[in-house]
Order: sequence, then structure tokens, then C-alpha cells
Amino acid sequence: MRIRILALASLFLVALLPLSAQEPKPQDDMSNMDKSAQDSTAAKAPAGSPVTPPAAPVEPSAEASPVAPKASMNDTDMHDMAGMNGDGAAHAMRSMEGRRMSMDGHMKMTTLRDLKPGDQEKADQVIAAARKAAEKYTDYKVALADGFKIFLPNLPQKQYHFTNYRYGFEAAFNFNPEHPTSLLYEKQGEDYKLIGVMYTAPKNANWNELDQRIPLSIAQWHAHVNMCLPPADRKNEAWGPNAKFGLAGSITTKAECDAAGGRFMPQIFGWMVHVYPFEQKPEDIWSVERQGHNHMD
Repeated sequence: MRIRILALASLFLVALLPLSAQEPKPQDDMSNMDKSAQDSTAAKAPAGSPVTPPAAPVEPSAEASPVAPKASMNDTDMHDMAGMNGDGAAHAMRSMEGRRMSMDGHMKMTTLRDLKPGDQEKADQVIAAARKAAEKYTDYKVALADGFKIFLPNLPQKQYHFTNYRYGFEAAFNFNPEHPTSLLYEKQGEDYKLIGVMYTAPKNANWNELDQRIPLSIAQWHAHVNMCLPPADRKNEAWGPNAKFGLAGSITTKAECDAAGGRFMPQIFGWMVHVYPFEQKPEDIWSVERQGHNHMD
């Protein structure tokens, strides 16, 4: 049993290793494809659909590889493995303060694909599951009692992420829309108003794998990338309109970061997608602008 648990933990660690250790070119989702694989994918794709890499081996299912998070690791381990702890996470959130995130050197997003048969039905099922999961936690105190923890509670934010690290751990292996990694709240005085949920996927998930979770014809996943942490004596250069470091900085490559004496992080956290299940219009439920712009006041 011990060997099985260690093997599962090792598999999970590999899934969440920094992209610098896994993919030499993280900004290119197709960088590791050979030409024959590209041609095969292109031949099967609908006209006008972006070519994406073939799906990686199927993620272990709950039936095939039962995971027992409580037996194998504690909450602190899960925080670290999910990339939600340490100076990088805190600095990433502070870097986004007062900034409208967009598709730039620090953010990558999946592009919309053509709608396939069954995509809308699958997306509707996710919305229904997200609404069901969220309705239980309209009172934020219930979320806290159920193990959700406020991410950086002392940092003023537009949307506060109440994160369940066990659900985040589960999301590295399979997708359960009734177990969102985070609940999204807006702070209203001393209270919190629930507005949505966030789902996550591993850093190294390719676009086909993301599409299997929530169709890319409906939703656009995003990831925060190319962050250069400043050296101790240059932390002031991570803030302001002329920032060089952080997710608002001008440095977007490892070479530039090394030259400046910083520490380069190819990707912060895994892939994310926000869902606002209480909205009425599809463009509001899957709002890219809202999920990209509202990380921080």
C-alpha cells in the first residue's frame, strides 16, 4: 500500500512540475509535436479549427487509480504542489493589483474552436454542476467550515478565491465539475458575496485535455506565465507603471530575467477557467473579460 501511495504522489509531482523542467518552449502548445502528428490532427479537425496536439495519455480515473489524499499528504503539501504557496504565488497576486490582464507576455489563453456536436450539452452540464456546487456556499462561513481557505485574505482583491486544496489535488487527475478548486467571492463590507467558481487543470495539460474538461468552443482557459521574481534589492521595480518584474513587468523571457538577476517562473499556478453560473447570458457565464480583469482591485 505504501508503495502505491508513493507512486501516486510521484505521478502527481511530475504533473505539476514547473514547465521549465518539462517543456523547453511553454509558450508554444505545439512545440513538442512532430510533423506527422500535426498532419494527422489537421486531417481530423473541422475546417477552421486551430490545430492542437493529440491528447496525452488519459489521466488516471478514480476507478483505475484510487487516490487517498488524506493518507498521502497534508494540506500544506497540497498547497505547495498546487503552486499556491510561497513567494511566487503571493507576488503574482500583488503584481496584478490594479491591472487589467490581457493576452500579453504574461498571460496565455486557449483560442475558441469550432462548435462540435455535444459541446453545448457538455458545457450546460458543467454550468448546472457549478451552480449546484455554488448554491451550497452562498454563506461563505459554510465554505470555510467545509475546508475552503481564503487565498491571501489580507490582500485587497476584486475576487477572493476560497480554495479547496483537496479538490485542487483531485483536479490534477480527473475533472469533477461538482468539485471546483475555488469559490469566487466579492467582498462587501465584512461579508462576502458568492459570484462564481474556478476550475483548474495541471500546468502541463495540453489543449485537447482542457477541451475534454470544458469544450474550447465554449470556454477559454487561461494561465499566468513568464514571471520574473525580483532580486531582494530590486523589489520596488515590481510595482508601478514602469515595473520590470512580476506579472505587470516588462521582463517576459528567462534571458532578460537572468540578466536582471531575477528568478524566472515560466508559469504560475496551473490552467484556470472561471464560471459564473448565476448569470443568465452565455457571454456572462463564461466571461473572459471578467476572469482576466478582476483578479485584483
